[in-house]
Amino acid sequence: MATAAVARPRAARRTGGPITWRKVRKRGFLYLSLLFYFVIACFPLYWMVMATLKNDYDLIDPTVSPFWFQRPLGLNHFQYLFQHTNFVTWAINTTVVALCVLLITMLICIPGGYALARLRFKGAQHIGIGVFMTYLIPPILLFLPLNQIVANVFQLENSRWALVLVYPTFTIPFCLWLLMGFFKRVPVEIEEAALVDGCNRWQAVRRVTLPVSIPGILTAAIFAFTLSMQDFIYALVMISPSSQKVLNTGIPTELIRGDVFFWGELMAAALIPAVIVAFLYNFFLDYFVEGITGGAIR
Repeated sequence: MATAAVARPRAARRTGGPITWRKVRKRGFLYLSLLFYFVIACFPLYWMVMATLKNDYDLIDPTVSPFWFQRPLGLNHFQYLFQHTNFVTWAINTTVVALCVLLITMLICIPGGYALARLRFKGAQHIGIGVFMTYLIPPILLFLPLNQIVANVFQLENSRWALVLVYPTFTIPFCLWLLMGFFKRVPVEIEEAALVDGCNRWQAVRRVTLPVSIPGILTAAIFAFTLSMQDFIYALVMISPSSQKVLNTGIPTELIRGDVFFWGELMAAALIPAVIVAFLYNFFLDYFVEGITGGAIR
């Protein structure tokens, strides 16, 4: 009896005490709130999926509910997108440009951010602020002079490599500022301990600082990749041939012809990269969390 009496309070503490109407109402309100935000988050995806699978007549028929369909669903929009447009070429160009910009940005920002965070010299803080201020200049003021430089100096007009040359002008300042702030939060004592153990400066950075800084590096890489994929104005001004376009310019310029909108193909072209990018982000999110826990353990 005494054991049972002791077990009941312990079980009550584990379950949070007896269930009351107040707790049920609180839990129900929480689930309803989560359901509301879940619907808000998933609605654009549902709308794109329905638009890509609907028949063209269902898309333009005012008597058909936009949330449902009457005629059979199909993959005609995907077929048209892959067979009658340069969607695959645009996707390849976008991937090549984003990866090249990511590589250039990381090669410059990792040593630059570490230098601005660790080296002590007069004006180091002002240099970091000045670099970040260049990111705040709107692209609408820069695309014309940059287009002249790309066309007349580097002879890269109407080429995807023009975007590889231009995009680091706004990815490097932002990522440099981001990494500089993250490297400042890494304790200097762990580098000093590595130096005492016999490492030189490069070995201390490679074996101690960079492994601990994986979360910040991944964050900067994600921002660089995202910024290079979402640009529109530079890609629109500097590239005209369809074979050199990226997704951001190829989709609206090729699938909107005058007052004719290829709604099904537009939604399919938006759905495919959105799903792929979301999958990749979730993949790197696991590494991001692993980097945070690994850095804490080290």
